[in-house]
Amino acid sequence: MPANPHGQSAPKTAWRHAGSIGRQVLALAGFLALSYAVCLLAAVPITLHMNGWFAASTKAPWMPAGWMFRSVWMVLYACIGVSGWLVWRRGALTGRVLRRYGLQLLLNLAWPFAFFAMYPMLGPVALWLALAVICALAGVLVLLILDVGPVHTLAGLLVLPYFSWVVFSASLNLYSAVYN
Repeated sequence: MPANPHGQSAPKTAWRHAGSIGRQVLALAGFLALSYAVCLLAAVPITLHMNGWFAASTKAPWMPAGWMFRSVWMVLYACIGVSGWLVWRRGALTGRVLRRYGLQLLLNLAWPFAFFAMYPMLGPVALWLALAVICALAGVLVLLILDVGPVHTLAGLLVLPYFSWVVFSASLNLYSAVYN
């Protein structure tokens, strides 16, 4: 085995690679804070328009109650944060993986603005634009799962419910675009 030129032994675990317990806790808090910041920003157009045009719109027969959306998204945003943190701990949240992680957050944030906030200005065109955004999000999530799964199995598994909910949400979006 070659000697380490810095006189230190190589990290034996991913935990050691990412630093002390205090740094781990701060990093996890940071990933969760980033996730929930996106959640709070995404809630703005939803809150502003849910009792307006959306309340009067035609919705899919399989549309769940509003409380279910809030509950599911709270769990999913935690999964997003923990998944990013697990990959970061392995030193793999760089390059392409980091870009995809950031892009999924950006697309997740863009969707409610396209769907809820742009409808009063663009009408049904906004719903089709939102469908394009959510389909792009689903595609990025597939790539992210393929990237993070081999790095940390749990990180990849944590993205799967998010992907499933996005596909389900896309079906609701498609119904709205067709019938509104």
